[in-house]
Amino acid sequence: MRHIIVVGGGAAGMMAAVGAARAGAAVTLLEQNEKTGKKVFITGKGRCNLTNTCGQEEFFEHIISNPKFLYSAFFNMDNRGIMDFFEKAGCRLKEERGGRVFPVSDHSSDVIAALNRQMEKEGVKVWLHTRVKKVLTRGMADLWQEEGPGAGKKYVTGVELSDGTRLKADAVIIATGGKSYAATGSTGDGYLFAENAGHTVKELKPALVPFTVKESWCMEMQGLSLKNVSVQLKCNKKKIYEGFGEMLFTHFGVSGPLILSASSYYVKKCYGAQADLTIDLKPALTAEQLDKRLLRAFDENKNRQFKNVLDGLLPSKMIPVIIRLSGISPEKRVNEITRQERNDLSGCIRRLTMTVTGTRGFQEAIVTQGGVHVKEIDPSTMESRLMDGLYFAGEVLDLDAVTGGFNLQIAWSTGYLAGEDAAKKRE
Repeated sequence: MRHIIVVGGGAAGMMAAVGAARAGAAVTLLEQNEKTGKKVFITGKGRCNLTNTCGQEEFFEHIISNPKFLYSAFFNMDNRGIMDFFEKAGCRLKEERGGRVFPVSDHSSDVIAALNRQMEKEGVKVWLHTRVKKVLTRGMADLWQEEGPGAGKKYVTGVELSDGTRLKADAVIIATGGKSYAATGSTGDGYLFAENAGHTVKELKPALVPFTVKESWCMEMQGLSLKNVSVQLKCNKKKIYEGFGEMLFTHFGVSGPLILSASSYYVKKCYGAQADLTIDLKPALTAEQLDKRLLRAFDENKNRQFKNVLDGLLPSKMIPVIIRLSGISPEKRVNEITRQERNDLSGCIRRLTMTVTGTRGFQEAIVTQGGVHVKEIDPSTMESRLMDGLYFAGEVLDLDAVTGGFNLQIAWSTGYLAGEDAAKKRE
């Protein structure tokens, strides 16, 4: 029986452990935290959006970095497969708007509990409070260096823990996560393990992360949440993202699901540069329909001041900002507003534009963009092309997606494939 060590007890690591154990291996999972699934626990605001029900073609459209690399892993354990996995593990699921899948309970702890139950059922040994110092490979002066045929070939022999203990293994799966949310244990160790094995680590950047913006009026709307708006992001006058959904104004800029998805395209295509973010506050209305809506509001309030007639059209916190940007005097009587002024107001509502100056850091990023170069990993197995018996799964790889359950599906798919292949491989 092959012995597999999984480093990391997050989404990818737990799924890798289950996959390897189901395939007949003896599995030990090493987690430096006091419990497994710390990052899973906080995903989806504690509800855990664990996958998405969209079709295969649409699924890959939501993957930002290296979607083709994910094909084999996804088809081995796709979104339907993962839903079936959790249902059978006793975690009932539900589908919400946009194909997002959550546990019926709305508690991420139920997802973690299901994984822990499956690991226990399959005989996985879980070692908590256990940090791996390095991955041991043939050619190092370790305890299991051997002589004979194939002695010159590089392969994994085990791991060394922070206390100096050495554990032998036939394969090691690195599922240590990225750099985001360091408090959950994502300390970047996996990147060091990869580099020590000769792998290239692509530049690490915070992704699915809030924007910082230049305009001070944005901060005046701190705490205001908008639903059913559309945004367009342009960098160097080129459109790099367009989407529809929810967003939030903050003390430093903007956030919310729509903005987080936009940020990953920004990080991928123009990280560090300024960009223009334009919000359409009324995307369901054409320009003509919006003008009619304004005319109706003005007609019903002919003798009132301009500042007092927008309550039914915009959130109260936004009204002073829109009035100022429109250039119309707040004290001006509605019946005195010209057609041009009305057009300017409409333009502010349909094209509320701000300047993105950058993003917040890893401490607020949901995922990491960049990671172990996928060209050095076999996509059909998740095994290193440089080191036999060394596997990678989850966020440590240069794979990421927009919000909506896609990043967790990456973790489930790559983890399960890595576990299965590590268990089945024969020299």
